[in-house]
Amino acid sequence: MLFTVVKPKPFVKWAGGKRQIINILMENIPNKFGKYIEPFVGGGALLFELLPKKAIINDINGELINLYRVIKDSPEELIESLKKHKNEKEYYYRLRAISPYDLTPVERASRFLYLNKTCFNGLYRENSKGEFNVPFGRYKNPKILDIENIKAVSEYLNSANIEIYDFDYKEIIPEMAEPGDFVYLDPPYQPVSKTSSFTKYTKYDFTEKDQRELADVFKELDRKGCYVMLSNSDTNIIRKLYTGFNIIEIQTNRPINSKANKRKASAVELLIKNY
Repeated sequence: MLFTVVKPKPFVKWAGGKRQIINILMENIPNKFGKYIEPFVGGGALLFELLPKKAIINDINGELINLYRVIKDSPEELIESLKKHKNEKEYYYRLRAISPYDLTPVERASRFLYLNKTCFNGLYRENSKGEFNVPFGRYKNPKILDIENIKAVSEYLNSANIEIYDFDYKEIIPEMAEPGDFVYLDPPYQPVSKTSSFTKYTKYDFTEKDQRELADVFKELDRKGCYVMLSNSDTNIIRKLYTGFNIIEIQTNRPINSKANKRKASAVELLIKNY
């Protein structure tokens, strides 16, 4: 696929993003598949590496999905809005305090992207009321506006057949998945301890019960004839849930941590496939 600007790349920083292991993911995708489905799209690292011609992407984070839609439909308006932002602490907290529901879709997208680029460590977190509550990040020169990439992502989302949703993943699959489709599941990870893993991206936590339900969906997709690949942490629970499938150990780093000296600590994660 050729682009008139540049090849699109992820436009948000995202906890659990897969850019650092994208080569491993690409080595493990099916040789041939129908449409691509990613129910926990997040920053979309694999989406923008694969650039499928037909895909369904979804995330329960409505602010994130609004940004995808605005980049697709209103890139120039978003660019103009982003030009207005200031990398200042007082301005950050003033904008963070505004309810996104009082804004237009473009203003919401602009606010979300600005907060993502200037908040502490690019972390997205909501309190129990669904309010973004990450502190100011104190970056000297964050790249709030990347005109070339916004245009490239917009071009891709419009040139390919990409359906965009913000539902619970169980409303997207397996109903929309057909035999031969490739489904990549990148859910909030199962905690490796009570304090070490970050799973609360929205006001809805992803519990052990959710992990078991996801494993049931994985198996249903397998029975349906889909190619399914899943990323998760290396825990006894996850290994037990996916017994009988192809489990691959991969070395990775954990960039989201409150202590800087621990952000590059090596860890083992699991890549699980049914093929």
